[in-house]
Amino acid sequence: MKNLRITVNGTAYDVQVEELGETAAPAAAPAPKAAPAPAAKPAAPAGAAGSVVVKAPMPGTVVKVAVTAGQTVKAGDDLVFIEAMKMETPVKAPQDGTVATIDVTKGEAVDSGKVLCTLN
Repeated sequence: MKNLRITVNGTAYDVQVEELGETAAPAAAPAPKAAPAPAAKPAAPAGAAGSVVVKAPMPGTVVKVAVTAGQTVKAGDDLVFIEAMKMETPVKAPQDGTVATIDVTKGEAVDSGKVLCTLN
């Protein structure tokens, strides 16, 4: 997947594009996958730090991180907001706990299933 910014009539849109077909495309695909792999390495210790892993329900862009590490949250509290197709979707705490780690930053593009944060 490639992340691209397209401007239409003066409005910028962040999009993800998947290359299909030719043999050059699979060579390009592992390069972006290699970039998230290092990001996945910090996620492994994050999983160890927090017993509850909160993942992105869909691909999109992180527009707001509403919590900080060490913050106490209740079930249903907003943790992270993800924008997809001009709609902001809150990712909520699945249960009461304390935020152990935050694994994303504002403006970061995330795929479905990416670890956003962990809770204890």
